[in-house]
Amino acid sequence: MSSSGKQPKGDVVSAFVVSEPVGASEQQSQLDFELDFFESILQRNPDYVDALRAHGNNLTLKGRYDDGLKIDRRLVDLRPQDALAHYNLACSYSLVKKVDPALRLLRRALELGYLDFDYMREDRDLAFVRKDRRFRKLLREFENI
Repeated sequence: MSSSGKQPKGDVVSAFVVSEPVGASEQQSQLDFELDFFESILQRNPDYVDALRAHGNNLTLKGRYDDGLKIDRRLVDLRPQDALAHYNLACSYSLVKKVDPALRLLRRALELGYLDFDYMREDRDLAFVRKDRRFRKLLREFENI
């Protein structure tokens, strides 16, 4: 997995790789299937990090930002030294238009080693936070280290 955000890790999602393009209705039903699938896994094993990552990503894709935020908070609780977990939580806060916690968590992700500055500049989940001048200042601060 790249260091970019929201992409789940591990074998848990390998069964869902689509080898050819699908129509919008097929994608929608696939997303709904995955939401149900990961929810059932998490009911049995609520601390399964790879399932949490995949489920959080799917919730975000579905536009269920508050639910995705809860999942990302859980991931940070389970993996407090995980830069990607902090990055994804920052993205979730940006999606619900909470700039201060998003910037605080981006800083923590950078401190923990998240260094994909190009992705941060393009990630649609961070669109709201990128409007804040502190975002540019934060990136400059860590790019110069």
